[in-house]
Amino acid sequence: MSTATETAVVRAVCPHCHKTNRVPAERLADAPVCGGCKQPLLEPRPFALTEANIDKHIENSDLPLVIDFWAPWCGPCKSMTPVYERTAAELETRARLAKVNTDEQPGLAARFGIRGIPTFVIFRDGREVARTSGAMDLGRFLNWVRSECV
Repeated sequence: MSTATETAVVRAVCPHCHKTNRVPAERLADAPVCGGCKQPLLEPRPFALTEANIDKHIENSDLPLVIDFWAPWCGPCKSMTPVYERTAAELETRARLAKVNTDEQPGLAARFGIRGIPTFVIFRDGREVARTSGAMDLGRFLNWVRSECV
């Protein structure tokens, strides 16, 4: 009979090279690096997604993924930038925050049925679990994200 305790392992996709990494859950706060590109695996800021890499992040991560569908000309999107960045820093080891520029990725906007921006979509275990649209303050946005994925 084995006395060793099994360590929970979390899959996290690198925001730089998009390689799936396996990290012991208790080491997520220790600034893990990607086994492929050696860049930080978890960063306290949102990262960009494209058609080429979005599915890997949705399907291969054990951490909830929050995606901000936005455009550079959108006033409410601009007002959400500091809120979204602070949320990414606050939840760095508990959720991943990414962005999709709908002007550069119109196919993704169509695929996910984005009708207004900013729209925020949360994915967990490979499927959409929550969605909201419109700008909000930091407290309200953090509460929404935490209620859905932390």
